[in-house]
Amino acid sequence: MNDSIQTAIIEAGREQIRAEAEALHDVLDQLDERFVKVASLLHGMTGKVVMTGSGTSGFIGRRSAHLFSVSGTPAFFLSPGDGLHGSMGAVEADDVMIALSKGGASSEINELVSRVQSVGTTVVAITANGASPLGQIADITIELRNYPAADPGNLLAMGSTLAHSTWLDALAMVLMRARAVSWERVHFTHPGGAVGLLASLPGQLDGLEIPAYVDERPSRAVASAGSQIA
Repeated sequence: MNDSIQTAIIEAGREQIRAEAEALHDVLDQLDERFVKVASLLHGMTGKVVMTGSGTSGFIGRRSAHLFSVSGTPAFFLSPGDGLHGSMGAVEADDVMIALSKGGASSEINELVSRVQSVGTTVVAITANGASPLGQIADITIELRNYPAADPGNLLAMGSTLAHSTWLDALAMVLMRARAVSWERVHFTHPGGAVGLLASLPGQLDGLEIPAYVDERPSRAVASAGSQIA
């Protein structure tokens, strides 16, 4: 292969990596009181975290549900399609749903969010458009600004979904420290693969205090599952 062609290919790859790295670094300046509010909400909840999202956001949701669970915050992923075909019956009032959508206009996500809210579930939205339908109906909206250079054509959600994933990783680690989850517990729940074969584990993470969650939302009517059946 011609050296100049090889160099051009490598540089094209590096260009995308640089753009995505910048998008992730941009998240640093966007951690604010909303991050603390969501940490307080999840730390004090008695249910589970329910991740949802479509397309690329759905894959990020699955990843985050796994990492929440293994780090001490019980979670599962619910696809919007399955949710609207009966699986939303698994979502209860003491759960917290985290809905991921860059544009915030996915009709199936927004309908699922509205329905779980009607039974009392608190919904956190992570989106690049806080003025979107999802951003407006969620109980807490996390708007992570768009970084077009990291999403080719501003159509392929590459850097933006990594940014959302990084925000959620930070949340999982904060909760792990606040709950004093030990590496022994992680090891117990992860007996497979190379992790399960480890003979020694890291030292305990430093603890972290999270304030109690204060619900500032106006009270809303909560329907029972039975009352929604005509």
